[in-house]
Amino acid sequence: MKLSARNQIKGKITNITKGATTSHVSIDVGGTTIMAAITNEAVADLKLAVGETAYAVIKASDVMVGTDD
Repeated sequence: MKLSARNQIKGKITNITKGATTSHVSIDVGGTTIMAAITNEAVADLKLAVGETAYAVIKASDVMVGTDD
């Protein structure tokens, strides 16, 4: 499958926390964790499991910037 999103970051799934309808999937990419909130159905369809390789695909129209002040 090809995607238009250019930010495709390969990593390893380190944790999957399932809620009632949504799962939080943590992907380690070189020591940094990216977390995605996706449906439980998507987790099942993609057969996601801790220790497996996955891609964090980031497609956003906005980037927010914050400071400690």
